[in-house]
Amino acid sequence: MQKLQINEKTERRYRFLDIIIAMLALITSAPVLLLLMVSIKLSDFRAPVFFKQKRIGLNGEAFDIYKFRSMIVNAEEQKEHLLDQNEVAGHMFKMKDDPRITKIGRVIRKTSLDEFPQLLNVLQGHMSVVGPRPPLPEEVAAYTDYDKLRLLVKPGCTGLWQVSGRNKLSFDEMVQLDLQYIIQRSIKFNFIILMKTWRELTGKGHGV
Repeated sequence: MQKLQINEKTERRYRFLDIIIAMLALITSAPVLLLLMVSIKLSDFRAPVFFKQKRIGLNGEAFDIYKFRSMIVNAEEQKEHLLDQNEVAGHMFKMKDDPRITKIGRVIRKTSLDEFPQLLNVLQGHMSVVGPRPPLPEEVAAYTDYDKLRLLVKPGCTGLWQVSGRNKLSFDEMVQLDLQYIIQRSIKFNFIILMKTWRELTGKGHGV
């Protein structure tokens, strides 16, 4: 897989902004996140609050992604029985009415609150605040060389795909948007995507 020409000074700026944004977001949202953690625990006291899963990041390197648990505990084992109901074409699995999602999970997914622990991945350096969606290992195993180009930058908590239709888009459309982002990638473009993400989270956005 080819590598992107890296300007180290610019990358340091991206990293600095990632750390600042992630820390501010975690601090300001701490009361809501604490309430959410309690709600998840009360919904199933024996189940963990957080969900950890292997994802593929920059240059094909694997890392553990963190999310608030929004599915039943054995969701991964049940996935193979639902593959024939996949609603997204290509190397990605999505179901609008996924039976594995819990009641509290449907609420936090609708508001994308389940994604907030990924800010810990940002602080660890595995992800950026803005970037392509982090794929599963089995998805990447089926990638073409063209698809793998989306791994030339760190994956993000949000990105151009997420604010352009998300689950309504096909896999090929997601790849095209990710590559468009990589080509246009800049601090200004990241700021625009963050503003669109905020509008989506607050119910004021209508996509792009």
